[in-house]
Amino acid sequence: MAKSRPYLWSFGFLFVAMTLSVVIGSVLIPLSTLGRMFLHHISSVGQTDWPAAYETIVFQVRLPHMVLVLLTGAGLGGSGAAYQGLFRNPLADPYLIGVASGAGLGAVIAMALRWPVDVLGFFTIPAFAFFGALLTVMVVYVLAQVNRTLPTTTLILAGVAVSSFTTAATSFLLLASANELYRALSWLLGGGTIGGWSPVGAMLPYILVGLGYLITTGHQLNVLQFGDEQAHQLGIPVERVKRLILVAATLTTAAAVAFSGLIGFIGLIVPHMVRIVYGPDYRHLVPLSIIGGGVALLLADAVARSILAPQTLPVGIITALAGAPFFLWILRTAKSNIHW
Repeated sequence: MAKSRPYLWSFGFLFVAMTLSVVIGSVLIPLSTLGRMFLHHISSVGQTDWPAAYETIVFQVRLPHMVLVLLTGAGLGGSGAAYQGLFRNPLADPYLIGVASGAGLGAVIAMALRWPVDVLGFFTIPAFAFFGALLTVMVVYVLAQVNRTLPTTTLILAGVAVSSFTTAATSFLLLASANELYRALSWLLGGGTIGGWSPVGAMLPYILVGLGYLITTGHQLNVLQFGDEQAHQLGIPVERVKRLILVAATLTTAAAVAFSGLIGFIGLIVPHMVRIVYGPDYRHLVPLSIIGGGVALLLADAVARSILAPQTLPVGIITALAGAPFFLWILRTAKSNIHW
């Protein structure tokens, strides 16, 4: 029972965050009305005495948006925990090896091409972002290989170098495509603009496959903390494990970034919080970071949609404003309690 308690608390917080995400917005949906709406849709019980617009707001706008934000936060939280374990680095996050910069370059290229603003045009941006992220990581992977091994140091250095190049290319395209500047900046700040259930369906397979595999790597990540040589002596195929974790975490991050934009600090802060509260065991750290990432981003999104309602702020602004000082506070007050 003691081992399941963290999960009970985490799922409780998740339920509250999901409810708030559907209720809060420019139009406030009363909790009682929301409950009766769901009950009516499930069992056709009760009177439909709420405004007809509530149906559209909840089931066609806020519910798919909530699921999209939840998947994004879960992907960033889970991949952040995996990257920190893989690199044995408390500052590692989903963007360390160029995922963010590659996705940003891909998205800005799509915008610079001025695709038509329709369904196909909207989906070209996530598609370009997704392939930009994967292509960048592939380049980093090839550059970082040394005699068919993947040293952590060279992987990080290659990621920094490639990220600098793609960031410079992105800046050049932004300056050259002034008409798309606002749209691009909104996306780069975490302003996913695609609504409805289509992006949820497009993102879901990648998130499920990536996170599903990362959840199974808890024992391997625990052993990797002792170093590559000792992990190999304990029977872990180190290079193979590194590659698979890298692919799964990158696939997850690329899918999240492609549909939601660049959102910082979730993959960095959430694993820190989970580690402080529940300990460094990756068998629990990864799944709890997945849940915690969903909770954190849902709450940040609720703030972003309500602070200047009816205008919606890019959620990346909220995560940066909250994440940066909180991270500094963690470093100052809890560094003696963190065991990597």
